[in-house]
Amino acid sequence: MATAKAILGGGCFWCVEAAFVQLEGVESVRSGYMGGRRPNPTYEQVCSGTTGHVEVAEITYDPAKISYRNLLEVFFTVHDPTTLHRQGNDVGEQYRSVIFYLNEEQRQTAQEVIAEWTKDKVFADPIVTAVEPAQTFYVAENYHQDYFKNHPFQPYCMFTVAPKVKKVRQKFAARLKAAV
Repeated sequence: MATAKAILGGGCFWCVEAAFVQLEGVESVRSGYMGGRRPNPTYEQVCSGTTGHVEVAEITYDPAKISYRNLLEVFFTVHDPTTLHRQGNDVGEQYRSVIFYLNEEQRQTAQEVIAEWTKDKVFADPIVTAVEPAQTFYVAENYHQDYFKNHPFQPYCMFTVAPKVKKVRQKFAARLKAAV
């Protein structure tokens, strides 16, 4: 089985990871950082807003089971791509909406999806999601991996992550893994 990767930033990486890990065809999701100026940033440095990094999810998936376009449809459903440097109460460049493409096909697909959703006026406000070439991916600290799964009753998870997971389960029920 040949796998591919997608790297998406849509606010807190706990939310993005939890949304995608439940999809059929998604093999793994790692929380991390991309797009900044400092090598090997820590969570605290990224949260300070001074490194330029974005909290991202690196999604490894099987394109025979789920397409990149399908991943982008989920991505645009689980976060607000119309707010610049903000997702709910998470404010700062590290929470910006961004698609880091790994090849020309991903870049074209991302731009096509944004153009289609804009034309169809899916959102009342313009989509501000950036489409940028991938840079070095830095894996986040171990305690961030599978955060929602490991801490479902943590208040942020209950009030912010859980509704996004529920939204994906409802809207994309046909694309969920059997065990979800």
